Amino acid sequence: MGKNGEDLACAELERRGYAILERRYRSRHGEIDIIARVGRTLVFVEVKARSGNAFGGAGAAVTRGKQQRVARMAEDFLARRRIVDEPCRFDVVTVDFGGDRPRIEVFPHAFTA
Repeated sequence: MGKNGEDLACAELERRGYAILERRYRSRHGEIDIIARVGRTLVFVEVKARSGNAFGGAGAAVTRGKQQRVARMAEDFLARRRIVDEPCRFDVVTVDFGGDRPRIEVFPHAFTA
């Protein structure tokens, strides 16, 4: 479900004009699902896929702790690539597989670091 959710998220982001730069970026803090660019803005995307709403749906899984880990991974990515003075943001894509077809939602500026 995870890879399928990421594939669907990438397709939706590309449809919306995002340029996918990297998938599954790993650092010592964990993994960023998707790194993309929209115009001049670098976007770190967390994808959450679920098969229903039994535990609050996909969006409920992006806790404050998860947000902090994604922010640390983004800092690692920027430092390793020596990227400075570039606008960045954090988006969340939720993929709910509970119905006949997956429901995909994109939440730009979902949280701040």
